[in-house]
Amino acid sequence: MEATATRIVMRLREAGHEAFFAGGCVRDMLLGKSAHDIDIATSACPQEVQKLFPRTVAVGAQFGVIVVLEDGGEYQVATFRSDGAYIDGRHPDSVVFTTAEGDAQRRDFTVNGLFYDPLEKRVLDYVGGEADLRAKVLRCIGDPDARFAEDKLRLIRCVRFAAVLGFEIEPATWEALCRKAAEITVVSAERIRDELVKIFTHPSRVRGFDLLDQCGLLAVLLPEIEALKGCEQPPEFHPEGDVFVHTRLMLSLLPECVSVPLVFSVLLHDAGKPAAFHIDETGRMRFNGHEGISARMTEDVFERLRFSNADKEATVVAVKNHMAFKDVQNMRVSTLKRFLARPTIDDELALHRVDCLGSHGMLDNYEFLFRKREEFSSEPLIPQPLITGRDLIEKGWKAGPVFKKILDAVQALQLEGGLKSKEEALAWVASQQEFSEAPTVS
Repeated sequence: MEATATRIVMRLREAGHEAFFAGGCVRDMLLGKSAHDIDIATSACPQEVQKLFPRTVAVGAQFGVIVVLEDGGEYQVATFRSDGAYIDGRHPDSVVFTTAEGDAQRRDFTVNGLFYDPLEKRVLDYVGGEADLRAKVLRCIGDPDARFAEDKLRLIRCVRFAAVLGFEIEPATWEALCRKAAEITVVSAERIRDELVKIFTHPSRVRGFDLLDQCGLLAVLLPEIEALKGCEQPPEFHPEGDVFVHTRLMLSLLPECVSVPLVFSVLLHDAGKPAAFHIDETGRMRFNGHEGISARMTEDVFERLRFSNADKEATVVAVKNHMAFKDVQNMRVSTLKRFLARPTIDDELALHRVDCLGSHGMLDNYEFLFRKREEFSSEPLIPQPLITGRDLIEKGWKAGPVFKKILDAVQALQLEGGLKSKEEALAWVASQQEFSEAPTVS
């Protein structure tokens, strides 16, 4: 990647233009991290870039941005520019092509405003970014109120960069972030979702959570979690504190690598507790049915933030089922096998584990399920069915709603080892009084 990007820079230079690596890739290189993408800034205008490279895509020519396709990769090449007014709080209404220094001044944070010359191996720093990198400080370029007013997405990106990089947010930048947090709502749901995913799937997710909370963004973007503050829980089961404290503690107990459904099921599994909270006649706190309320709230959050249907469905299932784990040791073998065979079970087990560790600390049900998994591992949890609806029809049964009841009953006995062949299954069905009056073909 770097070699190809360097050749692009060289070709621009040979044509008489300035060209440098720019932005986050320079930051990451200086921090010793691998850059996911290498962006290039140049004095060449978009038309000049297109003339120099045979394969390009004009993704944002009005803003001076051309994607160059080289060696199977995509490289964003942007003309040095200065932005006009940001009328919509996201995009400039016009741009003026300028110098490298002018381009640096319109960027968001000093650590993202650096250029790197890959031919001469030198950094160009017009904004003090190198010093802030060394000090691990995140600072807006120029007036932070102006930078955040220009592009409201920078509000949540500020939190993400601070969390992911492990940097402190400089006081003036932090104060402006807190003042303007409520203005994040002008940003599209998709962009907010992407930033939240990057924050919560990163190992530093707890710091990201805390920063979102402290600056006010959490209350605006995920009011369902803000509402957990002060929702008390029975101390004998939750010595850690209220539901908000419990949720944060669970985040801290997750492994480094997590899926979207897992981390968001942690965030939202108890979202319904404030609505379900009541004191029963014995004076005990109860949250009856909170898992169902939480599941509906999770669905609302995922639709609001435009998550994929796959992520939404997996997360809702995990939230809806998280209380079922308390009953696993009393389940019939057939029910337990079906429970363990569900495609979401790995994330649900991880959710249950941190739910327990973040409260009473008892992992007996979690450990029981892993023992059962091992016990059942010699054969498929859900084997091929012994009989099908076609078999029943061949025996003279008339297709109808009773088929599901029959086939489910046969499968349950198969999973428990009570039926082992097609012949045994058909004989068992014929022997059952409850099915004897089901319609047959005369």
